[in-house]
Amino acid sequence: MEQVAAKLALVLAEHSAARRENANAVKDLEEQIRKHGEDQVVEQVAYTWFNRFCALRFMDANRYARMGVASPAPGQLQPEILAEAKMGHIDEEIVPKKNRQKIRDLLDGKAPSRDPQGEAYRLLLTAACNYWQKAMPFLFERIADYTELLMPDDLLSANSILTHTREAMTEDICKDVEAIGWLYQFYISEKKDEVFAGLKKNQKITPENIPAATQLFTPHWIVRYLVENSLGRLWMLNRPHSKLAERMDYYIRPEQEETDFLRVDTPEEITVCDPACGSGHMLTYAFDLLYAIYEEEGYDPAEIPEKILTRNLYGMEIDKRAGQLAAFALTMKARGRQRRFFERGVRLNICVLENIQFEGDKLNEYMESAGPELFTLPLQRALHQFKEANNFGSLIRPEFTDAMEALRIRRTLKENKKVAEDLLLQPTHDKIRQALKQMAYLGRKYHVVITNPPYMGSKNMNGGLAKGLKKDYPDVKSDLFSAFIVRNTEYALPRGQLGFMSPFVWMFISSYEKLRVFLVNNKTITSLVQLEYSGFDGATVPICIFTVENVHHPDFKGGYVRLSDFRGSENQAPQTLKAIQNPDCGWFYRASAVDFNKIPGSPISYWVKGKHLFEEKTLGHSFISGGRNKTHNNEKYMRFFWEISHHSERWVSYANGGDFRKYAGNELQFVDWSPEAILFYDTQGGLINSKFWNKEGITWSKITSAINSFRIKPKYSQWSSGSPTIFTKNFICDKKVLSFLNSPISYYYLKAINPTLNTTVNDVLALPFLEKIVSPVIIKNTDICINMSKFDWDSYETSWDFSTLPLLNPNVVAPPPPRLRTAARNHL
Repeated sequence: MEQVAAKLALVLAEHSAARRENANAVKDLEEQIRKHGEDQVVEQVAYTWFNRFCALRFMDANRYARMGVASPAPGQLQPEILAEAKMGHIDEEIVPKKNRQKIRDLLDGKAPSRDPQGEAYRLLLTAACNYWQKAMPFLFERIADYTELLMPDDLLSANSILTHTREAMTEDICKDVEAIGWLYQFYISEKKDEVFAGLKKNQKITPENIPAATQLFTPHWIVRYLVENSLGRLWMLNRPHSKLAERMDYYIRPEQEETDFLRVDTPEEITVCDPACGSGHMLTYAFDLLYAIYEEEGYDPAEIPEKILTRNLYGMEIDKRAGQLAAFALTMKARGRQRRFFERGVRLNICVLENIQFEGDKLNEYMESAGPELFTLPLQRALHQFKEANNFGSLIRPEFTDAMEALRIRRTLKENKKVAEDLLLQPTHDKIRQALKQMAYLGRKYHVVITNPPYMGSKNMNGGLAKGLKKDYPDVKSDLFSAFIVRNTEYALPRGQLGFMSPFVWMFISSYEKLRVFLVNNKTITSLVQLEYSGFDGATVPICIFTVENVHHPDFKGGYVRLSDFRGSENQAPQTLKAIQNPDCGWFYRASAVDFNKIPGSPISYWVKGKHLFEEKTLGHSFISGGRNKTHNNEKYMRFFWEISHHSERWVSYANGGDFRKYAGNELQFVDWSPEAILFYDTQGGLINSKFWNKEGITWSKITSAINSFRIKPKYSQWSSGSPTIFTKNFICDKKVLSFLNSPISYYYLKAINPTLNTTVNDVLALPFLEKIVSPVIIKNTDICINMSKFDWDSYETSWDFSTLPLLNPNVVAPPPPRLRTAARNHL
């Protein structure tokens, strides 16, 4: 971008050579800057050349071209195409006749130039890019004059972008097309850092920055898991004796035989779609699996790549850069299997969703000329749905849903000579045909839908996106990924297969309960892997990967892998394989929708034993909660107890979280409870209902990374959201429940309900509690625990009731020996 910006300054200089020799190109460039801004033009040209340099280097490394365009031949330093030209060999198929003599004159010193070799190479490079336009029009579009003008100058030195590209993209790295995706992730990394820095300043994510903010390259083992348990699963259901399973290491076989599934007769029928395809990682592995399927069915290897790209694979994307690289990666997959693939002129099914808006009466004028009968009311409404395509992408639900009819109308308009020859109608013609193409992708149904959807919480969304999700996806509006999950089930055929990578918060948190209920009660989760909290490089979110069948089988027991005991990204794939290969390993489980529905809120707690206990009485039957107090200004209205007078009536004790502390304690803070303060809390919507004031209850610290600790909330304390509190209906602390909550059983079931860092009131009230099996001695022991905890708390200066250190009291008994201390701790 720096080099393109520097070149731009030279080109736009008042008396530049470009203005003399390429006046029309400079005029076009200035028009683009007026429309989009200088920064946008620089970025567009920079990524155009970045993508092309990477693509040319990849093809050079794999010997897909007759000579290296971006790379030297063995033993040479300059690009092979330039070295050959210096020896008098210029490829006539690549370089147009008008440029051949100019290149020769530059290299022979017959044409004046400050950098004859550099200028000759630029002509050769431009010719090569235009040559590849026929085979890969998505990446090598015919170069606009101003794009060529802004090509970086320094391309031959040891410090040039091309040299760095060759050093990074070694021949070994270029053996795997996955490198293309990593390059794109690298390209947008700086932009991503800028966007996230803006979030800290409360700047919302604009449509232009959504790709940088949400693109996350999917590790190959996760791609394999998702594709094998969706596409691979579909094929195995239809061909139970297929040898495909032998190459699918991450495939989780169903426990029981299935008879109700989507029927497929031939591989050519299967359609696989990634509605947020990025640089195409899901699709490239789907290509490999489909190739194996075609081979097994006896197809001619020479015909398989074209069939896969034209009949099987589909992708949608809002970022043109990523869409270009996805199409390129698939083309390289095909070329790797079919040597003459470039000559076939295959058009791939990758659709970059573009903003489309019609000015004034342009659309009406076009419809009148093309034939109003083609444009039904649903179609007319759908044509206006792409004003913010770069904001909503494949979340758009087109009003015109007949994909085949959309394509038919598109072909009809293409063949209409009346509109095709009317230059005034041409811009509208192009927009309508692009809109119809987008409708076809958005409106059709696919056998398999797999994706790593974008993650973006509602607080970071721009206004248009937040409003749109609230309107169209009201039950799942809290994050982009949850809306994508619902939308993707609409893309799949009934009984179709789906695969997702997402944060695992949807499995447990109450704000995603409607999504869980939707999946559990309407679809079938066929498999799931829950990664360890820090098990994914490149993201700070807890991740799960899972597959779904687009039909409801309540008794189907899916396969689940829990990796919570295996820290680090390097352990996630090997331990997943161990679980699949050995289901008795201890971290592989089977569970069904019936199991999940036994637990309130339907958390996906697949590993939990005794789910039937939730069908008994829960704490919610006998406990209530009064919300929490919120000061809206803690600095003004909160104090530590040592900051206030011991005799003050203005300040009252305030439970506000704190360290691990069972039974009693953590009474450090006070809150202003004067009439003026109470009125302020009330007007701000933060005041607790007065019927809960001065009542005894059970409280805990809401946030913990380890075990929860429950304690008495005394009558004299109020409480904040940091210390959720529950009460019996007679407002007397239930000692049996307090001990139960501090037991390993409570901890076990709380982690089943919500294994995140936050433990809410609803989580605690959902716990099963079999009061009839609790021994009467529990109450007595609980009183002992409360007294011991209170005595211990008061032994430190941080207690309100501290008077002296116990060690200074001659009557204090020495602590028991270690073995007895351990026994006492276990008893507590």
